[in-house]
Amino acid sequence: MNNLTQETKLTLVYILIAFAFSVAMRMIWMYQFDGYEPFMFNGQFMINTNDGYFWAEGARDILSGISQENDRSPIANAGSQLTAFFAYVLPFSFETVILFMPVFLSSLVVVPIVLIARGLDNLEMGLVAALLASIAWSYYNRTLIGYYDTDMLNIVLPMFLLWSIIWAVKTNKDIYLIITALDILVYRWWYPQSYALEFSFFGLILFYTLVWDRKNLYNYKLLAIMMFAMLNIDGFIRFPLVLVAHYLFKQERYQKYIYYILALSVVVFFATGGFEPIWDKLKAYIFKDAVVVGEEGLKLHFYSVMQTVREAGQIPFETFANRISGHRIIFILSVVGYIYLAYRHKIMLLTIPMLGLGFLASVGGLRFTIYAVPVLAFGIAFLITEIARLMPTKKLKVLSTVAFTLMVLYPNYKHIEAYKVPTVFNAEEVKILDKLKTVASREDYVVSWWDYGYPLRYYSDVKTLVDGGKHSGSVNFPVSFILTNPQEISAKMARLDVEYTEKTFKFIEENEERIKNKEVNVFSNIEQMTTDYGFKDTNDFLLSMQSDMKLPNKTRDIYLYLPFRMLEIYPTVTIFSNMNLMNGEMKQAPQFFVSKNFKQNQNIIDLGRGVLFDLQGQSLNIGNKKIPIKRFVKTAYDKDMKLQKDVSVSNFMANISVVYMSNYNTFLVLDEQTYNSLYIQLMVLEEFDKTIFEQVLATPHAKVYKLKI
Repeated sequence: MNNLTQETKLTLVYILIAFAFSVAMRMIWMYQFDGYEPFMFNGQFMINTNDGYFWAEGARDILSGISQENDRSPIANAGSQLTAFFAYVLPFSFETVILFMPVFLSSLVVVPIVLIARGLDNLEMGLVAALLASIAWSYYNRTLIGYYDTDMLNIVLPMFLLWSIIWAVKTNKDIYLIITALDILVYRWWYPQSYALEFSFFGLILFYTLVWDRKNLYNYKLLAIMMFAMLNIDGFIRFPLVLVAHYLFKQERYQKYIYYILALSVVVFFATGGFEPIWDKLKAYIFKDAVVVGEEGLKLHFYSVMQTVREAGQIPFETFANRISGHRIIFILSVVGYIYLAYRHKIMLLTIPMLGLGFLASVGGLRFTIYAVPVLAFGIAFLITEIARLMPTKKLKVLSTVAFTLMVLYPNYKHIEAYKVPTVFNAEEVKILDKLKTVASREDYVVSWWDYGYPLRYYSDVKTLVDGGKHSGSVNFPVSFILTNPQEISAKMARLDVEYTEKTFKFIEENEERIKNKEVNVFSNIEQMTTDYGFKDTNDFLLSMQSDMKLPNKTRDIYLYLPFRMLEIYPTVTIFSNMNLMNGEMKQAPQFFVSKNFKQNQNIIDLGRGVLFDLQGQSLNIGNKKIPIKRFVKTAYDKDMKLQKDVSVSNFMANISVVYMSNYNTFLVLDEQTYNSLYIQLMVLEEFDKTIFEQVLATPHAKVYKLKI
């Protein structure tokens, strides 16, 4: 009993040490930017992940009890609900709660790591693994202070699930049956995409049972209760099913029915469509195409957003290794250690699903590396403790463990020290959104690119057409079209897209059952516009917008949010509407070049990338080619922060213009199509048609316009 008590005390001490270390490392970002006003709003640091504003919006609406229809506020999502709970019970501001939640919740990952190691009778391995896993590159990057997103529990919960499974298989105690099932229920509540990992764990337990422990009835109980917890039905139904299964498994008289109960759970799992979400996710991240083609109606082609999402792209080996272990040598040793660990403790083969998901990063993108972090942390930790065992004295064992642990922690610490990520928006940008909240109503729409959708909804409390979760090719097309076309055409598309979006909401609500039974289809807004206006070719419909057309009745106001920072992604914005929707062919990309690092030598300005601007000759030299420019424009803000423009036209026949934004120290080289686009005219030049637009807010950081039609 004394040994057990001593082991428990040591377990708690190791957990507290690792937890405190993890929290302290995540506070470094805050220390580095202490007092830096551009990162602060309402007296607190802002968060540094875009998606965080989605959950924050939901939590805000839960606490206020107000959420308008079709506003996409995630009031039913776990992230928002948990945040609202913490904000309600804790004596801190809402901004403080969302800033610090990732610090403390993500650090909980050390608990199951130490507990798993305890089950292997190697607590020192657990401490070393917990220290490394808590701050490894990819895990830190997605859980540092301010990184308020589902990732703060996305590794913690599967690690708790892994712990309960390992202890269930090792101890065969009934308590771990219910703990495992509850782990799955909570994990699914928090992260609905957990299907694939849960199913993989199930498969590994089945494999482990059939190969090494097939006569053990307990393992089949574990498989059955896991399957009931994994059903593709509401959690409020799965929970009582799990309780009933657990009750039956504890009764001696029902032991002979275990195999039948397991078979029933599998049948119900597939009958409820349990495998479909897994397949959908695989298709989305692995089998991604450049275009998405509709299956009904006009069969329009749209550009796939997955091609522009960095986290879904392939990454080089060094980046892959660094993100998992901090250094490629540590990564290689971790793999060796993991293989040795699995050889010595076959139960650790149950970690393969997480390791496999982490290695999926080599084809699926860097976001997956986070799953391999704790598993390979066990690998290097096992090597360190095994080396320590070879030491002749206890003092040398401790010293070697400390020395090697510091060596594997060091490159990860250096990464943390250098990882000075900015907040999503700076304080001046947020002030604009805060003012917009007083101008626009909750039913009004603000048109901007999807990168800014969540912050717009959180700070301005408005509706948006696209955001971080709604940015498929079909919904991106109209917004891209609005931002990259001339003002009159863009204004028409803005009114059309907003009103058709609302019409679609109403249609879906009125035809929910018929849509579910596939009796009717929901088409994209652009396809519905095409057919409603009597066209069979979307290209013809888009051309018709250059002439007079009857627009839908106005039901709400529309605003345009045009930030300066959009210049960086303008070429990406153009891609989504620069496509022939009828056949999927990409049109010639507009010419657009931004230079912020240039050098001037008398009348020649070197803009970089082989582009020279001749001020006196009003021409561009690109390689050996000399290109005349149509106009040179210089913009500057006066002492009253009003934009002033100096326009010099040199060649009416030319197609290229150069714009120098002096206050931003930025040159733009763009063709006539881009020069006349809504974004350039309204944000860069503040040249707007007063019959169509009204300027509402204007600062160097962003411009806001109200649509009059």
